Amino acid sequence: MTNVRFQRSEFEKHIKLDEKILEKISLLGTPLENADKNEIEIEVFPNRPDLISLEGFVRALKSFLGKDTGLKKYKLKKPEKDEKVVIDKEVKTIRPYTVCAIAKNLSLDNARIKSIIDLQEKLHITLGRNRKKAAIGIYPLEKIRLPIRYTALKPGEIRFAPLDSGEMTASQILKKHPAGKKYSDLLKGCQKYPVFLDADSKILSMPPIINSSETGRITEETKSAFIECSGHDLELLKKTLNIIITTLADMGASIHQMSIQDSKPIVTPDLSPEKTRISIENINKLLGLHLNQKDISVLLEKMGHELKYPYVYSPAWRTDILHEVDIAEDIAIAYGYDKFKSEIPNIPTSAEELKTEKIKARIAEILIGLNMNEISTYHLIKSEEAKLMKVEKPLEILDSKTDYKILRPNLFIPALRILSENVDTEYPQKIFEIGPVFHAKEKSETGIKENDSLLIGITPGNFTDAKQHLDYLFSSLGLDYQLKEKVRHGLIEGRTGEIIMNDKPIGYLGEVHPLTLNKSGLKMPLAVVEISLQEIYDLI
Repeated sequence: MTNVRFQRSEFEKHIKLDEKILEKISLLGTPLENADKNEIEIEVFPNRPDLISLEGFVRALKSFLGKDTGLKKYKLKKPEKDEKVVIDKEVKTIRPYTVCAIAKNLSLDNARIKSIIDLQEKLHITLGRNRKKAAIGIYPLEKIRLPIRYTALKPGEIRFAPLDSGEMTASQILKKHPAGKKYSDLLKGCQKYPVFLDADSKILSMPPIINSSETGRITEETKSAFIECSGHDLELLKKTLNIIITTLADMGASIHQMSIQDSKPIVTPDLSPEKTRISIENINKLLGLHLNQKDISVLLEKMGHELKYPYVYSPAWRTDILHEVDIAEDIAIAYGYDKFKSEIPNIPTSAEELKTEKIKARIAEILIGLNMNEISTYHLIKSEEAKLMKVEKPLEILDSKTDYKILRPNLFIPALRILSENVDTEYPQKIFEIGPVFHAKEKSETGIKENDSLLIGITPGNFTDAKQHLDYLFSSLGLDYQLKEKVRHGLIEGRTGEIIMNDKPIGYLGEVHPLTLNKSGLKMPLAVVEISLQEIYDLI
């Protein structure tokens, strides 16, 4: 979450503030932290980065207040000659994607420039995960000659004057420039660094580090701007760009699309609304209300949506609409949480913790006693992670709006991701996770079987370390097991065992193969244990 501050005088150019409006701000789901004669401070949660800018927040609040409801549409102008960005194959292993736009007829002053820079930096921190997933560049188009080329060069071939500095090489920027030192880890191990070049081969920036001093700073004289977002997640980059260009459009700019020349060419930005199927019955069941289609339509329009039942069309800059439940949440906000009445269920119940939860808590307590850290990972994995571990018959969800599309078949894959994202953390690293995994099951209502598993990971670790932890766990639970040698993909042959309990295989134990470690970016030896908990549930 992040706190944003708006100058009260700028805010009141759009909406006059009084006690009633200030109360409505909090009811929108953005708690009002402070309001005085000079500024207002609002807390924005991570699921609504489109509310970070003044323009984005005013747009949502006006709709919530019933002043400008429904799905807002922006006019986009098609790419003109040379309004394109060519992506070279050199960046594919570094930061493979970029999406871009041009904003013309800008009218900037100090307040608007500050607002744009604040939005850029807060998007870097939130959606961009400190520039790891997305980095944003905004450039005065008057100083650039189109078309643009997004490529990668060797450090010795990169020389330009970064913002607030004299001319430097790429290596000097990473070692001496404040931004270079702060974000140098994002290019660690890269043989080449990404750069944006204009038609005269002038360096615009070295993402995700720093812009050029010559072409990378907008001023009050800037009338047209080139905007780019680069990173690893194409869908996230599109959302980020949409947030920026709609903010500029609300400032009065005209937005031009750009042609992105890649292996699969696209045109960006794309503000086509996103479609979610809903059921009135489900909405009422979730909220405990009795709304009809007209009621729901009016409430959705207050949140900037449009209903063409059974589909809801949502703004392209919303990052939080992934499921029908998210639509239900917006309906609840528009309806007003202050209008919901708490009710005690008219059913006699006696609360008791489930047996399985007691067992999971006991297992966690034992492993924490062994100085292990508990992790919690996504139930979904990426397609490339499934391919790396040769997952058979992956369960892919429909219409995923992120790179996470496959239901995880084990806990080993997400554990590799967590360890690879923490290679600079102090060693040894000892982790465990208890959670559901998913497999295909034809004779079931959903076609999916869900079971709880336990994963233990130790790095640096070996077969003996893993077995000692497993021995202690089973001894503490009063259980016995046997080991049987068995080959398993991703682990070292001869250093891997199948775990047997009551003559039934329940998991595996072993050392991870160096090739698997290398592909995951891990440099320390790793030992893992993964077991299904169903047999343990049945015995305890």
